[in-house]
Amino acid sequence: VECTTEPHHEEDPPSCRPVAPLLCRRSLPLHTQHHTPRSKMTVAGLMKQFQVVGRKAPTEEVENPEAYRMIIFAPNAVIAKSKFWYYMHQFRKMKKTTGEILDCVELVEKNTRIVKNYGIWLRYSSRSGTHNMYREFRDVTLTGAVSQLYDEMAGRHRCRPRSIQIIRTAIVGAKDLKRVNPMQFAQAKVKFPLPHRVTSGKRGQKALTDRTFSTVRPTTYFG
Repeated sequence: VECTTEPHHEEDPPSCRPVAPLLCRRSLPLHTQHHTPRSKMTVAGLMKQFQVVGRKAPTEEVENPEAYRMIIFAPNAVIAKSKFWYYMHQFRKMKKTTGEILDCVELVEKNTRIVKNYGIWLRYSSRSGTHNMYREFRDVTLTGAVSQLYDEMAGRHRCRPRSIQIIRTAIVGAKDLKRVNPMQFAQAKVKFPLPHRVTSGKRGQKALTDRTFSTVRPTTYFG
């Protein structure tokens, strides 16, 4: 290994020692290479709604910077903070290394006993480009509707969770619905027929027949 040193006498110890060459990652055997997995946003279970408040770190010039609040849907608080910095870096000259999180709290709805119609405006990236979309879902909570959105986008459009950006959400009235699927459930006289019924009784329910054995094939269809 070549090295540049100052001239020294022969009796002085050498001031330069050979350094072992660095091994390239490709030169290592396959069983010794460690691939670092890339962090991805995963959706496990129901999504949660977080309110994240952050700002740029205070300096001597600006002691009290302006704070920004953002409503984000994420599985946990860690991913919510990460998405906050992702969006904030696009809007302002801020990032995680130059900013700070002031507050991160989960938002929970008060009334979860009434079914509501939710409209969601979103933008997602596919293999061919970026698209805008509007979808409607029926659920008792907004987080449940967003969870349906992620599941349906993955099934119908093969869309990854990291490619979905929710722009706006709103509660839509029955008369303002545009999609066929929620419209058929938002009628005043909606009925849910039971075409197939079982003859055996369950716990707390009486069976359709009191006989234990029968010589007639059971009929489960009642038109």
